[in-house]
Amino acid sequence: MPAIVLVGAQWGDEGKGKATDLLGNTGTAIDYVVKFNGGNNAGHTVVIGTEKYALHLLPSGILTPGVTPVIGNGVVVDLSVLFEELDALQARGVDTSRLVVSANAHVIPPYNRTLDKVTERFLGSRRIGTTGRGIGPTYADKMNRIGIRVQDLYDEKILEQKITGALEQKNQLLVKVYNRRAVEISEVLDELLGYAERLRPMVADTSLLLGKALDAGKTVLMEAGQATLLDVDHGTYPFVTSSSAISAGACTGAGIPPTRIDRVMAVVKAYTTRVGEGPFPTELLDADGEWLRQQGFEFGTTTGRPRRCGWYDAVIARYAARVNGVTDFVLTKLDTLTGREKIPVCVAYDVNGVRHDEMPMTQTDFHHAKPVYEELDGWSEDITGCRSFDDLPKNAQTYIRTVEAMSGAPISAVGVGPERSQIVMLDDRI
Repeated sequence: MPAIVLVGAQWGDEGKGKATDLLGNTGTAIDYVVKFNGGNNAGHTVVIGTEKYALHLLPSGILTPGVTPVIGNGVVVDLSVLFEELDALQARGVDTSRLVVSANAHVIPPYNRTLDKVTERFLGSRRIGTTGRGIGPTYADKMNRIGIRVQDLYDEKILEQKITGALEQKNQLLVKVYNRRAVEISEVLDELLGYAERLRPMVADTSLLLGKALDAGKTVLMEAGQATLLDVDHGTYPFVTSSSAISAGACTGAGIPPTRIDRVMAVVKAYTTRVGEGPFPTELLDADGEWLRQQGFEFGTTTGRPRRCGWYDAVIARYAARVNGVTDFVLTKLDTLTGREKIPVCVAYDVNGVRHDEMPMTQTDFHHAKPVYEELDGWSEDITGCRSFDDLPKNAQTYIRTVEAMSGAPISAVGVGPERSQIVMLDDRI
């Protein structure tokens, strides 16, 4: 069977769990769910009945019986967070025994958490807006070939050599630039080795595991952390994450070749949000922005930070459709817009008097982009109980059809509430 890639089409927090439900409701049995990038710098809130789960590092498939959740080689793993999440789920009766972790995934050492925090403070007004969890420094170590991988925990000599080599550089920064104490090699070694035996049963060659699963006719869902506009190459650089969050990143981050992928689902919110610094053309710094934040409960799962809010941006959606090769969108949180008399949609940008229907080429132009809006009629009816397109108010139907026509790919489902069951299927549009 081919693999499926699931990505975010904006700046994250789009609600990827809805897309997983779409697949289940259309009869696609998911056997493996793979996290292929990022670390515990992004969160997913999953609502199942009356239960709400906040996941940061673990793939969402950990909550679905019969699914094998996989942390791929492209992920950076904070082992303390991993076991905190596992323990919390186990305390609530969730079976976590199926989790598999790539031997090639990189580990976030404690010194990188420290460096991430002090570097952001040092940057001041030029800060990126990271979560301070050591993600960026660990990816930098990976590219500088001084990183620590999961497999290194099982060769103490190699592990000590790697820690020693890394700290020769890191301690110079901590002591001489940031006026912090040097990190002892033994501290790091003891902390990491303390997780090794508990982790050992989970460690595998995940590329081989997934390749064999696909050969056996299993369905593999590869789930991106963060989102398209946070991709290190194709996002709003430098205000991005440190990994590849688009569909192509699934190949390197999970070890699956592109020829095995035939569907790329992108999740897009019915409005737009982002967390952290960086340009945001449709951002609302007024009562409308606060209304969206409160109606949509737009606060970060990982950090609790208020999310920046704005109207739907069709330019971004078209860009996401193009760079990801999107086969279908899942539109989420449509219910948040209920109660608006008029709903603006950004259809293009004005940059110094020039209209841009596609993403501007340069960071400077994107920073100066002003949204060109079209207004659609809103609705006041409660849509949280709708389960078919015909159940929706006419103006809500028009909103869906209009943003679909603007966004470059068909919409296959619409989220109308926070629960997994609150979804409207548009099977005739897939």
